[in-house]
Amino acid sequence: MNNHHQTKAFKRYTVTSALPYANGPIHIGHLAGVYVPSDIYVRYLRMKKEDVVFICGSDEHGVPITIKARQENITPQQVVDKYHQINGDAFNKLGISFDIYHRTTAPLHHETASQIFKTIYDKGIFEENDSEQYFDEKENQFLADRYITGTCPHCSYEKAYGDQCENCGTSLNPQDLIEPKSVLSGNKPVLKKTKHWYLPLNKYEDVLSKWILDGHKSDWKTNVYGQCKSWLDHGLQPRAVTRDLEWGVKVPVEDSEGKVLYVWFDAPIGYISATREWAKENGKDWEPYWKSDDTKLVHFIGKDNIVFHCIIFPVILMAEGSYILPENVPANEFLNLEGDKISTSRNWAVWLHEYLEEFPGKQDVLRYALCATAPETKDNDFTWKDFQSRNNSELLAIFGNFVNRTLVLTHKYYEGKVPSLGEITEQDKAVIEQIKAFPGIIANSLDKYRFREAVGEMMNLARLGNKYLTDEEPWKVIKTNPERVKTVLNISLQICANLSLVCAPFIPFTAEKMSKMLNIKELLWDDAGRLDLLKENDLINQPELLFEKIEDETIQKQIDKLQNTKQQNIINAKADPLKPEISFDDFQKMDIRTAIVLKAEKVAKTKKLLKLEVDTGVDIRTVVSGIAEYFNPEDVIGKKVLILANLQPRLIKDIESHGMILMAERRDGSLYFVSAGDDVEKGCKIS
Repeated sequence: MNNHHQTKAFKRYTVTSALPYANGPIHIGHLAGVYVPSDIYVRYLRMKKEDVVFICGSDEHGVPITIKARQENITPQQVVDKYHQINGDAFNKLGISFDIYHRTTAPLHHETASQIFKTIYDKGIFEENDSEQYFDEKENQFLADRYITGTCPHCSYEKAYGDQCENCGTSLNPQDLIEPKSVLSGNKPVLKKTKHWYLPLNKYEDVLSKWILDGHKSDWKTNVYGQCKSWLDHGLQPRAVTRDLEWGVKVPVEDSEGKVLYVWFDAPIGYISATREWAKENGKDWEPYWKSDDTKLVHFIGKDNIVFHCIIFPVILMAEGSYILPENVPANEFLNLEGDKISTSRNWAVWLHEYLEEFPGKQDVLRYALCATAPETKDNDFTWKDFQSRNNSELLAIFGNFVNRTLVLTHKYYEGKVPSLGEITEQDKAVIEQIKAFPGIIANSLDKYRFREAVGEMMNLARLGNKYLTDEEPWKVIKTNPERVKTVLNISLQICANLSLVCAPFIPFTAEKMSKMLNIKELLWDDAGRLDLLKENDLINQPELLFEKIEDETIQKQIDKLQNTKQQNIINAKADPLKPEISFDDFQKMDIRTAIVLKAEKVAKTKKLLKLEVDTGVDIRTVVSGIAEYFNPEDVIGKKVLILANLQPRLIKDIESHGMILMAERRDGSLYFVSAGDDVEKGCKIS
């Protein structure tokens, strides 16, 4: 497949942002990963007068919605209505400029998802298979994976879900669990036969490899390309597109009572149904935005969605047969908060709707800070101190300070009128050349989805202006060479005008204020870099402060709020109930010994596993332990540990593990080693 995507000219753009799940509010991790970068990109395209539609909406089906409804004793529809409203309003207030914010419970979405399923079904592409699934006899229903918990067969964690163990990160099938139980009734479920339709991903391996591995090696981000390559290298398996559930898009074929489309199948189709709704509302034809070769389709997502948008959704589109595939999927990594993973269940997050209440008028500060620390190539960390510094040392001290000084001096010396451009020095020429170059530099970064780089260059233009004004010192020169001051302020004002233009995708509220102060009508991206955006004698309005200092107390309040959350989590964490009694004979069967860790290394392609070489005093053996999130390999080498030595060997990620290292879990979920005193040598039995 050729690299047509790099040189091809596009007539229109379809830009999608991952549909947020409607069972909770939006936090800064979502914003930094998806919504701020996608909005910057779309605002930039609009300034270039491109034909672009910006699509988003609520993902409202799936098991977590039904779990939340059950917990709160309300209907799933009430859950999604609440969060659709909260999230839609919050996005709007932050200036995320979707053309439509749709929802997957809308009738048009059900119709669209059904049509696409039916087209693929009628072509005979789906494979129909009977399988045995867990069924809760008391509740009289089949159990979705998340409705089943049990002991992980890999690491023995006792609260693993039917689809994944959150302790060791291993993907599971419900039948893998030891002692499974239903979340609904607490009873042990039984296996019962059920029929489902499967998408044969394996049959699309060759075409996917050509499209991604050959066609997009040079223009997709390395994290995206790498994850796709890993999936393709391991080989794809057929994947069920239906499940036994009442909540969702009903399967539109006979003999499918009590079955809905799997949420991963119906959610990305939400982009198409949203575009159809937008087109209907605006008297447009939706089809070119999804079916025309001269349309550029770009998906903005977080890294947890790469496989769905680069492999599974494209296969759905290929199977249907009339849709274009994405040109790019610029997925970001994860944003952490104050050195810890953002967690909705632990309330460890900065929630957008709360930020907007607590920092009124400071939407652009958050947009700027999140873009400047965006986790584009690796996970990154948001701290309140960094947020404060971005505001005080950059937006206020550089950007705002330069604009304010320039406008104040223009009013002081020229009654707010743009002075004439006089004689130009060598220093002026150097500054003018840089002004002309900046829009191209910023555009190049935006075209390559490098938003951190782009916002850094935007701030560099403000730095250029600030330095120029400081170096030229017009407040001193006015006494000796007033003609020179006209040129300095004219150039400074042109920098302000250019700044108001190139900052618009990043900090749109500030751009709007600047346009009003400078009396600039709507300008296009092509106007950026010009030195005549303001004409001689144009009237400048009175300056207003663009940014204000954020005080230490304000930041401390936010840090305290997070600390309180941490404390509350510790208080809320109840001690695990005691397990059923065992006999002394059962205990005697366990061979627990002291041992020393000789070697340690991370297990490839896992987050939580370390491969340890352990000396038990009897032998040297390999143990795989799910502790990598809390300990680096170098930290555990030489450590004295306790090992359950006679545990049956288990194959974990193709490594045979002999035994289990004993760990204690703190109330905040972190782990520490259980060990004997320093004077106890290796190989001692614990009894």
